[in-house]
Amino acid sequence: MDKGRILSRSIWVFHFASGPCNNCDIEILDALTPRFDLERFGIKLVGSIKHADCMLVTGMITMKGAPRLKSLYDMAPKPLAVVAVGGCACSKGIFKDSYYTYGPVDRIIPVDAYIPGCPPRPEAVIDGIVKVVKKLRSG
Repeated sequence: MDKGRILSRSIWVFHFASGPCNNCDIEILDALTPRFDLERFGIKLVGSIKHADCMLVTGMITMKGAPRLKSLYDMAPKPLAVVAVGGCACSKGIFKDSYYTYGPVDRIIPVDAYIPGCPPRPEAVIDGIVKVVKKLRSG
């Protein structure tokens, strides 16, 4: 079964949290609750990058987290969509002058979608992921 046929059914998402304040993580989990129901789009949170079609990255990327993020990206099956969630992942946010931040996510791996905000609302998370799903399904 080819990857295109798999992506026409459901998208499995892996969540990578690199030193976040946990507000973005809470909003992502809120998007998965019955109130917002991200699973109605066929999106499921998985615990292994080896089973993922999409990676959500939250938090500022630290010097210690950058090689781990790159390693996880290299292990993932391709095509893999990457979504930077929150101000820290998109542009280092309030940590822009910190000595221990490596940079935004797109400095380490290619990013397909940005969901700005501190923290982004569940509606924004859903909108960003659905746009990536459409991009993946169209090829």
